[in-house]
Amino acid sequence: MRLNTLRPRAGSRKAGKRLGRGIAAGGGKTAGRGVKGQHARAGGFHKVGFEGGQMPLQRRLPKIGFHSLSAKLRAEVRLHELASLPAETIDLAALKGAGLVPKRAERAKIIASGSLQRAVKIVGLQVTAGARRAIEAAGGSIE
Repeated sequence: MRLNTLRPRAGSRKAGKRLGRGIAAGGGKTAGRGVKGQHARAGGFHKVGFEGGQMPLQRRLPKIGFHSLSAKLRAEVRLHELASLPAETIDLAALKGAGLVPKRAERAKIIASGSLQRAVKIVGLQVTAGARRAIEAAGGSIE
């Protein structure tokens, strides 16, 4: 076997139809383009999604969803995650250092999820009402 003798298996590659070669060839006269209209003409082009002037599908459907650009600047921290921090005073820098919030975060909010057993001091962070009760019940404080 040599590279110059390699051929596809017989019957695996069907030859394309030769269009515009007369009636007997099976693709004569209109050459598979139908009769008249934009697609039958040479250079008959329209943009993707064009529906002949009818309102196209992508414009008929309603717009949905919203992607907030500032979502990456805010972060949420759960109560049980605070328990894993060794520091007594917890601020944004401590949360970033522990990897609980992204480095780009400008604000963080503590939410009431899980429980907190030890007293911690929260400085400069937002706290939900439920989280505030849990922190104060454990003997902690919020500034």
